[in-house]
Amino acid sequence: MAERLQKLLANSGLGSRRKLEADIAAGSLIINGRVAVLGDKAASGDRIRYGERRYRVVLSERRDYRLIAYHKPEGRVTTRSDEQNRPTVFEHLPRLKDSRWVAVGRLDINTSGLLLFTDNGDLAHGLMHPSSEVEREYACRIRGPVSDEDVRKLHDGVELEDGHARFQRVWFDGGTDNNQWFRVVLSEGRNREVRRLWMALGYQVSRLIRVRYGPVELPAYVRAGKFMDVEEGLVTHLQTMAGLSVRGETQLRLVHDSGARGRGRPGQRGKRPPGRR
Repeated sequence: MAERLQKLLANSGLGSRRKLEADIAAGSLIINGRVAVLGDKAASGDRIRYGERRYRVVLSERRDYRLIAYHKPEGRVTTRSDEQNRPTVFEHLPRLKDSRWVAVGRLDINTSGLLLFTDNGDLAHGLMHPSSEVEREYACRIRGPVSDEDVRKLHDGVELEDGHARFQRVWFDGGTDNNQWFRVVLSEGRNREVRRLWMALGYQVSRLIRVRYGPVELPAYVRAGKFMDVEEGLVTHLQTMAGLSVRGETQLRLVHDSGARGRGRPGQRGKRPPGRR
């Protein structure tokens, strides 16, 4: 049993497949003492070095993925680091032992609400892929009155700079003429799509909250900045939506290879890996 390096590392939360492919092409990954190239696979027993960390590939029973629902506050960015030193969502997540959290999509800095994180790259990739058509539901506060005609346009579709877009459903959810609340549902994750749809008709979104992702809703008791583990039944549902089979199978996974530090390979002790000079 062998698996492509970028898929194996992505499943362990070490980055997106695209980034990992770029790092492999740049010679940044070492497998069994040699520089990896695109197309390389890893099997049980192989040793991998990526950056300053060393891993060993093991074969294990496929475990249930961990999935958490995080209540993102406004003002936090959905990146691991930020050039402007703004707080990131990853600073407030629980620690993982042998993997890293992968965000299922993003919310921009001014949007709050439900953000899912998992420790399995395939699950995140499957849920974000357009073919999965996972619904996202948002609560939008709009400044000024909204006409019935414009509500119909948002449902029928408007042209944005990156193509035709529409809400699958949109309905009034209370408020006054100056601050009206609407609920909207769409099943794709284009950048700032909810705000851009409203802006295309001249409306300003003064507050945007994601309240649901697929079958997962954000409970009222999960305060901003806090998280909860998603219950097993919903995790199974999302696995199915992502096209994953997880029961009764085995998988390759990475574990930290602390014993490899300083041991090296015959003839390689004290030398830099090829391509890293």
